[in-house]
Amino acid sequence: AGAGSGKTRVITYRVGYLIQNHVSPKNILAVTFTNKAAKEMKERLSKLLGRGETKGLTVSTFHSLCVRILREDIAALGYTPNFTIYDGSDQLGIVRKILGESVSKDEKVDPKVILSQISRAKSTGSKPHDEQIRYYVKRYNTALRNANAVDFDDLLLLAVELLQKHTAILAKYQERYRYILVDEYQDTNHTQFLLIKLLGGKHRNVCVVGDDDQSIYGWRGAQISNI
Repeated sequence: AGAGSGKTRVITYRVGYLIQNHVSPKNILAVTFTNKAAKEMKERLSKLLGRGETKGLTVSTFHSLCVRILREDIAALGYTPNFTIYDGSDQLGIVRKILGESVSKDEKVDPKVILSQISRAKSTGSKPHDEQIRYYVKRYNTALRNANAVDFDDLLLLAVELLQKHTAILAKYQERYRYILVDEYQDTNHTQFLLIKLLGGKHRNVCVVGDDDQSIYGWRGAQISNI
């Protein structure tokens, strides 16, 4: 459905309808792409139903959902729950250190370009064709792991890995989130698609809205084919 046609309204009213029909808010997960959109959806639902009626409802971005899952269960992957989330400057610091150790002073390599290629490899779930980039990805991931740290791409990747490898943990979240709704679905990448597929795999109650004409994030791994 096109811009302004009421996609977010559909998601909001569907959540309201489920709660009015005695579905526990604790069993509903609504996923948006920005914190602003998540906040607006919560406010809309509070007006629609009353504040007390939405207690326990999860409305979050993909990344904040994954942080919640990982803080609870990342120990199963060998990390400690107090892991650090690195921001852009932390990430660039790692890449600069790797380049300083592996590139001669005569070579000019832009760390931002390398970081962008590392991020793209992670968000698409594919191995880079370039052997040098594969080397940087390996070194970069090792540095993060040694620091008990993750980056934004890892939040998604590690949550998916956790659910794929540990059936008891997957079952827990499938029972918790029985009704799943996703806004702006045209912007999902391969990892986000896998996350929703895993969480919705038991009850198979997934509702998504999107607009293929608004798919503008192909450069960062969004796949319109997910629709």
